[in-house]
Amino acid sequence: MSKTELLSRNRVILCHFDDYSHALLFPKWAQGMLWPQALPEGAESMAAPAAEPPGHETEALKQAVVQDTGLNPDELDSVEDFKAWFQTPDGPLRVHLLRFNTPDAPKPAINALGGTFKALSELRGGNMPELLLLREAFRLVGGAQS
Repeated sequence: MSKTELLSRNRVILCHFDDYSHALLFPKWAQGMLWPQALPEGAESMAAPAAEPPGHETEALKQAVVQDTGLNPDELDSVEDFKAWFQTPDGPLRVHLLRFNTPDAPKPAINALGGTFKALSELRGGNMPELLLLREAFRLVGGAQS
């Protein structure tokens, strides 16, 4: 499956959690908070399929994101507990969560892609389905830290 096909069937939330300050940051793009584009019009939340359909594998998507962005694959970890699915006019769409494992948020790399890191509180007023996804990501990545 091509990178373009993978990216059309999936979206990605990127985040950085600073273990020292417990700050969780998400890139904000012109199109919203998901890479490479916002959820399609008419996307409706759905339960995860019993068997993952082809074209939604996390590792393949991570490689497509790395090819698309030039980000370092060694600096990205998949958050496997994050499972968000949407039904769209073109079929199921999965949203994945990738976390930067670097000591500091890679702000220059995200800026070069047209994004800016923001805290969840700075994203108020954004697309509500995307904000709900970020809130779930916050719960998984930042909320359970002690």
